[in-house]
Amino acid sequence: MRVDVLSKEYPPSIYGGAGVHVAELVRALRAIPGLDTRVHAFGGPREEPGTSSYPDLAELAGANAALQTLGVDLTIAEACAGTDLVHSHTWYTNLAGHLAGLLNDVPHIVTAHSLEPLRPWKAEQLGGGYAVSSWAERTAYEAASAVIAVSAAMRDDVLSAYPAIDPAKVQVVHNGIDTELWRPIHAPDRVRELGVDPDRPSVTFVGRITRQKGLPLFLRAAAALPPEVQLVLCAGAPDTPEIEAEVRGLVDELARTRTGVVWIPEMLPRADVVALLTAATVFACPSIYEPLGIVNLEAMACETAVVATATGGIPEVVVPGETGLLVPIEQADDGTGTPLDPDRYVADFAAALNELVSDPERAAAYGRAGRARAIESFSWDAIAERTVEVYRTVV
Repeated sequence: MRVDVLSKEYPPSIYGGAGVHVAELVRALRAIPGLDTRVHAFGGPREEPGTSSYPDLAELAGANAALQTLGVDLTIAEACAGTDLVHSHTWYTNLAGHLAGLLNDVPHIVTAHSLEPLRPWKAEQLGGGYAVSSWAERTAYEAASAVIAVSAAMRDDVLSAYPAIDPAKVQVVHNGIDTELWRPIHAPDRVRELGVDPDRPSVTFVGRITRQKGLPLFLRAAAALPPEVQLVLCAGAPDTPEIEAEVRGLVDELARTRTGVVWIPEMLPRADVVALLTAATVFACPSIYEPLGIVNLEAMACETAVVATATGGIPEVVVPGETGLLVPIEQADDGTGTPLDPDRYVADFAAALNELVSDPERAAAYGRAGRARAIESFSWDAIAERTVEVYRTVV
């Protein structure tokens, strides 16, 4: 069976959890006998066999970003001729998958990593293009042969956002983690080179600068950390100049009142991220929207305790009192995920962070339990097999 996997992100161009998911899933799918897995991804040329790349169309260089995306989608749809099944990831390739399915009369499967109706702040980034991206996603989802949700919470969101979809078509297949690539590696010299003191406690954040990641809220909570605790921010790829400026202002304010505030804005190699996670006392995930959160699995696999928001699919990964702590949140139901009481959320997040940084032995025990959970419940081989089972229900 030939399967064409469509994604905006693919190595070496990965900036979020969906890209990690696609890369790891493809690797595991290609190890399954009888499956011909091909990849179609945005960006410049790649030399990987079975993988094709598609740059933005020159004719749309000045167009809205959403239209540029749809231009690439058209070229990808044409390139899927001869496939038996198309599997698209994120709205960026959903329309390509939908059109390829129609052109070739084959099933189109969508994996739901996030949903446009639950990310209304993207209107800041795309303007009228947000209406275009929302239309593309809805069209593809409602016509898809099956939808794979990366968590049970994501499945609920899909059915709430798109009630026209038959619930029987929406299956849960969790994200996964390669626990050989993500494992504790103690590299104190490299950590020092990155500006962090491995002998001091630290709270580490890894993620994009976007509303859904809750970074401004986290920075407010970080102000309550004990003075000896370092704050390590691996945070880049801002959605808008406005949120970048907001984050910069909050970081500068923290740096004026405490030492050990380290902001690394560039994308780091995995080895550096692993070294920072291994050195961290606590990993923080203050997301207000997170269908699952691969980044929590990455931290757990590095034996790092997690403090995260109890939202979306995060409670399906982080076990409170075992692998970390979950911070309760009451959220607006307008799709933004905004805390109804931001001050209380910030205070609760700060309290959870302080609870663990003040008890390093407990944090270490949570970290060990987190790695065990990642190994036992989230292997990519098992997830690939489950994905193929979904394929077989529609082919």
